[in-house]
Amino acid sequence: MDALKIITQGQVRSEKLVLNIGDTVKVHVKIREGERDRIQVFEGTIIAKRGSGVSETFTVRRLSYGVGVERVFPVNSPNVAKVEIVRAGRVRRSKLYYLRDRVGKAAKVKEQLR
Repeated sequence: MDALKIITQGQVRSEKLVLNIGDTVKVHVKIREGERDRIQVFEGTIIAKRGSGVSETFTVRRLSYGVGVERVFPVNSPNVAKVEIVRAGRVRRSKLYYLRDRVGKAAKVKEQLR
């Protein structure tokens, strides 16, 4: 197990992202289209985090034209250019899967005042 940690140590992102469940974030993702690269912004609420080390991921959910869209982003991926925290959410659960069943204002997460 220690050998695995040593191998993956160089692949872990140097700056630690402080992401919490319920936060609304903008994830800047690098997308390759043919020869050129561009950055696409995906904004939504973090509904889950899992894993640790190199395999750590977070799930972001948003509504797009009335349809729920979820994307799973690896924290240490080189395709994730940066993550901006738009607002902090106040939740009491570690997974917010119940938001999938909610529509409209009921799907909102309260804001945490800091």
